Amino acid sequence: MKNSSIIYGISANLDLVSTVANHLGIEIGKNEVKHFADGEIIVENYTTVRGKDIYIIQSTCPPVTERLFELLLFIDGLRRASARKITVIMPYYGYARQDRKANPREPISARLVADMLQMAGADHVVVTDLHTPQIQGFFTVPIDDLSATPLFGEYFSHNLKGKDIVVVSPDHGGIARARRLSTHLGPNTTLAIIDKRRPRPNQVEVMNVIGSVKGKTAILVDDILDTGNTLAEAAKALINAGAMEVYAAVSHPLLNDGACQRIEDSPLKEVIVTDSIPLEEKKKTPKIKVISIAPMIAEAIDIMENNGSMSKVYDIFKTKGEIA
Repeated sequence: MKNSSIIYGISANLDLVSTVANHLGIEIGKNEVKHFADGEIIVENYTTVRGKDIYIIQSTCPPVTERLFELLLFIDGLRRASARKITVIMPYYGYARQDRKANPREPISARLVADMLQMAGADHVVVTDLHTPQIQGFFTVPIDDLSATPLFGEYFSHNLKGKDIVVVSPDHGGIARARRLSTHLGPNTTLAIIDKRRPRPNQVEVMNVIGSVKGKTAILVDDILDTGNTLAEAAKALINAGAMEVYAAVSHPLLNDGACQRIEDSPLKEVIVTDSIPLEEKKKTPKIKVISIAPMIAEAIDIMENNGSMSKVYDIFKTKGEIA
């Protein structure tokens, strides 16, 4: 790595930052989040950044708005301190589900977040598994959307070897994500879709399983695990449709409102998630297994430092055996 580069964490992904920095042998900048009596915050930077390339790793996970505003303040401070280039790495992009006007007079919050990041001074944005790829169109600066699918693919290739696998999308909108995992697992892997209805927010009524799952090992794949309702109901539907066992692979483990208990009580055998969102101790359960995206992010930073092709970012898992 160049000695003109610095990596920072703020508050959300400090363990991830440390692991990435160790992979790269890069300096971790020193900073501190301070809270004033009236609730205002400031992010103090104690490392000189003039003329340097800066990488900030910060998921906008709960508390979402506070994490986002910390990031915006820090970017602004770095820009005013004459950093050469500011790359924001957001493993989880909060507000991504508000990507369109679903009802009259609603904001498009995902677009607003993109505007604020760029206005603050971000020169490049790297995310992981955006809720919808169209969000990339909200940016005028370069944006890279890394995918955890190859990590999941390597994990299941090792751990479900020899089984008849069907990859299942929990809704029609996730079929492209399911197809990518299916392709990674080989030509004999089939696809299925859960046809569901959502009568009100965070409530799911599963209707039908479209595709053959009888006698197969099913893998549900999704980008966000929020309350766990979707996965739990989908797993029940798959078992009722004849699936032998059900696994899940989800990029971002929010795990709100009793999600962990819901997963434990469900037919799901195992739920594989990434550390894009740090898993609190109270949210750790026997069924949830965490795979780190640190090697992928470290490889992405190394590629950016050397002006390489971002398509090479996933090779590290095959060549260095990061997944087992």
